[in-house]
Amino acid sequence: MMIVVKNTMSLLVVFVTFFLLSLDANALPSFARQTGMACSSCHVQSFGPNLTSVGRNFKLNGYTQTDGKNNNLIPLSGMIRGSFTHTQEGQPDGAAARFGNNNNGTIDEAAIFLAGRITPKIGAFIEGTYDGVENKGVLDNTDIRFADHFELAGQKLVYGLTTNNNPTVSDLWNTTPVWGFPWSSSPLSPTQSAGTLIESLGSQVIGATAYMMLNNILYVEAGGYTSLPKNAQQGIGTFDAEQARLNGGAPYWRVALQKDWNGHYGSIGSFGMHGNVNPQRLTGAGTDTYDDFGFDMTYQYLANPVHIYEFTATYIRENRNMNASAALGLADRLKSNLDTVRLRAGYTYLQTYGLNLFYGQTTGTADTVIYSFGDPISGSRTGNPNSEAFTAEASYTPFGKTNTSVMSTFVNLRLAVQYVHNFKFNGSVHNYDGLGRNAVNNDTLYFNAWLAF
Repeated sequence: MMIVVKNTMSLLVVFVTFFLLSLDANALPSFARQTGMACSSCHVQSFGPNLTSVGRNFKLNGYTQTDGKNNNLIPLSGMIRGSFTHTQEGQPDGAAARFGNNNNGTIDEAAIFLAGRITPKIGAFIEGTYDGVENKGVLDNTDIRFADHFELAGQKLVYGLTTNNNPTVSDLWNTTPVWGFPWSSSPLSPTQSAGTLIESLGSQVIGATAYMMLNNILYVEAGGYTSLPKNAQQGIGTFDAEQARLNGGAPYWRVALQKDWNGHYGSIGSFGMHGNVNPQRLTGAGTDTYDDFGFDMTYQYLANPVHIYEFTATYIRENRNMNASAALGLADRLKSNLDTVRLRAGYTYLQTYGLNLFYGQTTGTADTVIYSFGDPISGSRTGNPNSEAFTAEASYTPFGKTNTSVMSTFVNLRLAVQYVHNFKFNGSVHNYDGLGRNAVNNDTLYFNAWLAF
């Protein structure tokens, strides 16, 4: 869902200026302008990644649905999010380069989207993002898709192809890594060290998948990914010299069952990928092998627009064979695993006020090389990846309930306050980094304002 943006803010400005000079002011459509529907039709709380059944169908059908008006306009829009972050205890060397040790305000990100219908059967979601913390531009989430449908034995079959740059970015549900909660989080608070392969490849790979939905019940998707060349990653601002590189192709799969009944919506599914990886891009020692298996479920009560209730759950199991890393001294165990659990309960009132309660837990095999001792804040005294946290978020979205006003057509706003409490961090409750820092010292209070236009 992205437009390529080079690594300077000036090029981002040039890009925006080019399109603005090419169009008049009315040619800055969002999905709402394209479809003629209010934001609340497709999004829970009228904003952001969290989709309703209408929103899932819009994405399934390739972002191409329109109201029959203004179909020749370029679907360009933008977004900016600013925030303030306070951690219970400051980070001695600063929260990031150019930032103090605590109580930091920043522009989290500013983005341009080419998002909507390109042809009657082709649509796109392309995002070029300026990262205000890293101070660089990147090609962010991208999903370009073709979709069509036909009747099969009296049942509707929707099918399509997608080219994208992040496993699960094509997914319809808010349970997989790209679109799962939290939808915004502080870029200036400490984050746990452990993570699965399927969550770590965004914007560093290119892939293609084919998908189908039979009778609005059974969804199947399959395809694969491979790492972008080094020069391509450098060009789009995503190159990391220490990032693992996929060796060849990495198969990806997704299957789900869903059902709408009298305002209740439910889905269960599974997803995963297999990857052979060159650790730190080193090819001489062979490859590590990662197998990720995910399981997820969603429940939404959408019958009454005054009160919306949600519950989502995700479990990811990663099995690792670290032959190459062990040979290079980058791991001390040949075989290991990582388990991730995420649970969310949500309530939305009048599509305006939201409350989300979220629990996340990561457990796995200890490895004193992968999860090393001695690094302040990010280190692990025990070499253990185990982390556990609870997040509470309250949010307010004043617009987006109607498509009849200028504000609803051209701009939407979300204000949120989020608190994260860490029960365990990088393997321990107390002195987890070996330098005296406790898990609760990373507790975070995060305020953000998120404007889309």
